[in-house]
Amino acid sequence: MHFTNWQIIDYKEAWGKQEALFQAIIQAKSEGKDTHDLETVFLCEHPHVYTLGKNGLVHNLLISEDFLRKIDAVFFKIDRGGDITYHGPGQLVGYPILDLENHNKSLKGYIYNMEEAIIQTLSHFNIPSARLEGATGVWLDGNTPAARKICAIGVRASRFVTMHGFALNVNTNLTYFNHIYPCGFIDKSVTSMQKELGKEIDMEEVKRIFQHFFCV
Repeated sequence: MHFTNWQIIDYKEAWGKQEALFQAIIQAKSEGKDTHDLETVFLCEHPHVYTLGKNGLVHNLLISEDFLRKIDAVFFKIDRGGDITYHGPGQLVGYPILDLENHNKSLKGYIYNMEEAIIQTLSHFNIPSARLEGATGVWLDGNTPAARKICAIGVRASRFVTMHGFALNVNTNLTYFNHIYPCGFIDKSVTSMQKELGKEIDMEEVKRIFQHFFCV
C-alpha cells in the first residue's frame, strides 16, 4: 500500500486527485486488471473548508457566505457519506483510495478498521478513545455527558473502491467548529489531541504512527 504525503493542499485540488485515482481503479477492475499497485492513501492538511455529505443538512452550516469569506473559509457539497464537517490547518486528513476486494473487507469492516487505526494512534499518545454506538468516527468519553469527537469519518464507495476518509483533530483551531453542528450533532462537542494533552503535537509523528496501525 502506498502512502503519499501532500502536506497542505487545497480541498478542491485534493478532491480532483482522489476522484481521478478512484475512477482509474474502477476502470482497471472493469478490465480485469490487478489494482494492488494503484492503491494509495493520501495524507494532508487543508486550508479552512466546510464539507457537507450527500445526505447532510445544509442548515447544519450556521453561517452565511459573507461570514465564510470573513473567516477565510470555503464550503463544498460533496459525494461522501456523513453530514457536515470542518477541515483546516492542524488537522490530519486521510484519503485511502483502496479496492476493498484486495483486502477481503466489507465497507462496514473497512470503516471499523479505519476507526481502530485512529484509536490505536491516539492510544500511542496516551489518549483513550473509542467508538460511539450509532455514530461513525472516534470519540472521547463517548457514553457520558462529556462526549467529544476527535475524528470524523466519511466514505464513498463504488464497486468496493473507496474514496474520502477521515479527519483527525491534531492541532486544529477548534473555534471553526462553532459555526456548524459537527456531523449533525447539536449536543456533543469536539476536541483535539493538542487540547487533550495541553501541548502542540508533531504532525509528522502522528502520520507515521497512523500509517503503522492502518497497515496492521
